[in-house]
Amino acid sequence: MWIRLRSGHNSDYLFPSRVRPDRPISTRQYARLVDHWVGEIGLDAATYGTHSMRRTKATLIYRRTGNLRAIQLLLGHTKLESMARYLGIEVEDVLALAEQTEI
Repeated sequence: MWIRLRSGHNSDYLFPSRVRPDRPISTRQYARLVDHWVGEIGLDAATYGTHSMRRTKATLIYRRTGNLRAIQLLLGHTKLESMARYLGIEVEDVLALAEQTEI
């Protein structure tokens, strides 16, 4: 929806830089936007941030699908152990699920 509103294409950056439209905004600018949006809806910006949203999204997808490979790709993690720690699940559970999943 946002891309259509700003007359963009699916291949465009969601939030292009004002200085260099062919590049995305910086991670710092994105964090400022999130802080602003969180404050605008009356939530505590110290509680919500870009990292917590990333982790929450991955955790929700994992809980709904159980698809470890999808989560691993989304997060860009190379090791199952680091992904398990990130999601707050037991490494043994992740390894058992991974062994059951064929690629």
